[in-house]
Amino acid sequence: MKFQRGHSREEPEINLVPMIDVLLVIIIFLMLTTTYSKFSGLEINLPTAEASKQNEQPNEIDVAVTASGQVLIDKSPLAATDVLTIAEALRRAAGDRQDPLIVINADAKATHQSVIDIMQAAQNAGYPHISFATQITR
Repeated sequence: MKFQRGHSREEPEINLVPMIDVLLVIIIFLMLTTTYSKFSGLEINLPTAEASKQNEQPNEIDVAVTASGQVLIDKSPLAATDVLTIAEALRRAAGDRQDPLIVINADAKATHQSVIDIMQAAQNAGYPHISFATQITR
């Protein structure tokens, strides 16, 4: 074996060009294989708190949900809170009115499911126009 003393070896260096090429290929691969999901959501127009109180429209059906989950349609309580019972009560409250506006006024402690049940009942009854009531606090 021949050992050479006194000769300094060249400092090893990293060649960046192949590394950049590999990274660009990986980025292109990730861009092509990424799936983009579109989540459909419920489009709801919520009133603002600064709005002044409007006169009640005669074509509205007021649906209130208490903190305990009881449903009141035009201030009359329902015996059951299932979707079919609520849908039938909405039809009775609408009477001969065409396409009434369902105004949901839920207590802050009411469950989300009770509000969703009312929305489902309105859809089953054929009433697509739903609005949510807010209270102005000062």
